[in-house]
Amino acid sequence: MIDQSKVWTGALNSEVVDTGPFEKVGRVGLYDTTLRDGEQTVGVVLDPDAKLELARALDRLGMDRIEAGFARVSADDVRAYELIMEAGLNAEVWGFSRAVPEDLSQLIELGVKAAVIESPVSDGKLAAYGISREKIIGRIVDAVSHASGEGMTVCFFGVDGTRADLSFLEEVYRAAVEAGAQEIAVVDTLGIAAPETAAFLVRRCREWLGPEVPIHWHGHNDFGLATACAIEAVRAGASWIHGTVNGMGERAGNANLAEFALAIEALYGAETNLRFEHITEVAELVQERSGYRLEPYKPVTGANLFRRESGAVASQFHDPQAVEPYSSELVRARREIVLGKKSGIDSIRIRVDELGLDVPEERFPELLGAVKQLGSSQHRLVTEDEFRRLAAQPALPV
Repeated sequence: MIDQSKVWTGALNSEVVDTGPFEKVGRVGLYDTTLRDGEQTVGVVLDPDAKLELARALDRLGMDRIEAGFARVSADDVRAYELIMEAGLNAEVWGFSRAVPEDLSQLIELGVKAAVIESPVSDGKLAAYGISREKIIGRIVDAVSHASGEGMTVCFFGVDGTRADLSFLEEVYRAAVEAGAQEIAVVDTLGIAAPETAAFLVRRCREWLGPEVPIHWHGHNDFGLATACAIEAVRAGASWIHGTVNGMGERAGNANLAEFALAIEALYGAETNLRFEHITEVAELVQERSGYRLEPYKPVTGANLFRRESGAVASQFHDPQAVEPYSSELVRARREIVLGKKSGIDSIRIRVDELGLDVPEERFPELLGAVKQLGSSQHRLVTEDEFRRLAAQPALPV
């Protein structure tokens, strides 16, 4: 549970937000698909050793369930499953399968005990595959029955469910549960759902299937609403949220589990198992192994969240609550002042003190002018080495 004393969102949130729905849900489960859906990020390839390293990091971060990948993709993916399943993780290791016999046989052979089984459910997807509604239901029933008959915990995953015909979606979910699926996932494959739509679909699934079937929400971020949709899904009764570290994934990516967990704990008072003190290190590790970099202004794990260039902000930097919505200590990020065109006198004072430089205060205006000139001419920040050189230069004659 997050330390609320390190969250500085003000009184209005607590007065306005209805926390009742979240109290009914209890702890929200985090289902991490970084190793499968996250790897679908264009150009990302994770070898078995990298997947094992990341699985251990995800486990340390507190993910409740870790999807180990898609075993049918390659021999490397099979090996990754073997390594992860032998690693002794605290998290549940889940598999991923299409509703086809070969996928399931692979998971059964590997000894996977729980799996998502996916199948398209929208008419658009079915038309693209050239499959009728009747045929796809038959495939779903056969796959779920086979997996559950082997003792596997099954979550049926209806691909493109947010664009499916509601009456058919109900038919599919009922058929999957009757065939042995213990859980179901509402899936926003193309990230097209508004938050209200996410809540509506979760509520309908609850009406169709009753209170005993756990409901997952799997959303993408094509309209920038993945976190909002996940929160509304929980408000409506979902108990599992799917996502990835840093929101990586196909197209605009998946829901960012760190963003979701921070928002639902800090703003709504719900609980997750995420250990926020590890999120910065794990986010950096995922970037290193995946070969991409985040936008510096990315929520929760972006490099700029606790860095300040503005002189107006620097004058308040001694009081974190004045300039930040939550403490950097929550995510173990470094707070720092950086220098450039937008710096002020307090920026100079702070950096001189931090670096232990011998610069008299009467030189601060002159040094500030040099910093601004260099930052403006180079269109970037002034580095520490450059600042040291500027500070070491002889004072200009008065």
